[in-house]
Amino acid sequence: MKAHFNSYQEALAWASSYLQTRGREELAARFFLQDISELNYTDLMMCLQDEMPEVIQTRFIEGIEAIGEGMPYQYIVGKAEFYGRHFFVTPATLIPRPETEELIEQVVARKKALFGQAPVNLADVGTGTGCIAVTLKLEMHEADVVAVDISGEALEVATKNAVNLGADVTFLQGDLTAPIEARSLDVFVSNPPYIAESEKVDMTDTVLAHEPHLALFAEDEGLYFYKRIIQRLPVVMKEKGLIAFEIGYLQGPAVARLLQDAFPEAVVDVVADLNGRDRMVFATL
Repeated sequence: MKAHFNSYQEALAWASSYLQTRGREELAARFFLQDISELNYTDLMMCLQDEMPEVIQTRFIEGIEAIGEGMPYQYIVGKAEFYGRHFFVTPATLIPRPETEELIEQVVARKKALFGQAPVNLADVGTGTGCIAVTLKLEMHEADVVAVDISGEALEVATKNAVNLGADVTFLQGDLTAPIEARSLDVFVSNPPYIAESEKVDMTDTVLAHEPHLALFAEDEGLYFYKRIIQRLPVVMKEKGLIAFEIGYLQGPAVARLLQDAFPEAVVDVVADLNGRDRMVFATL
């Protein structure tokens, strides 16, 4: 499409209309423009009447057309915001979700309640972009953090994020807990693939066509990886410890039962997110 805009405001109006007619989220236009212009919301609002540089116009039009086709804008700009920080993302990694920020808050608070400021050994399995491992290290400097993923491409992205954000995290490639079974952990965190194949019908084409299925879907109604991980956790956890999982909103009772069976003496609780949906399960040992 050939278009020319006299101002940022004109460009945003075109983009919003373009995305609306294609059934896409109009707000993506502003987020995308802020990213490629390197402007925060306030600065963008102040320059709405300014002329948009030609190089940004070209990139903006191409990007909006790709978003209109279903491409997440985070993949186009190569980054996503999580817990107030920017993380590199590629189609080899899931885009960090706001709900996972709540998992971070809970882990930080529960670690403090259980261990105070004492150093802890912490593992994040299925790290993807590294957003959980990196953020927990930056929020809890006393933690020795190791992160695991089976995808070499994902680990490249995670390592880049750790270096960029100054987080000292050890990354290991392997299948679930296998690379860490010689370790003794105080804190275990995981946001594994948990979407059941039957739930595909309810998902947007933006996710299905562009985000990595390896990191999304799991057999056994989404419980496959929880079962495999929890089966091995007694090998790696110390007697006193914290286990934290992000879950699908229907999986709370099942994951809680798996944890209680593996750790009969543990206090297990299911916690809802800000939308009131079950999103996390914790076991305090």
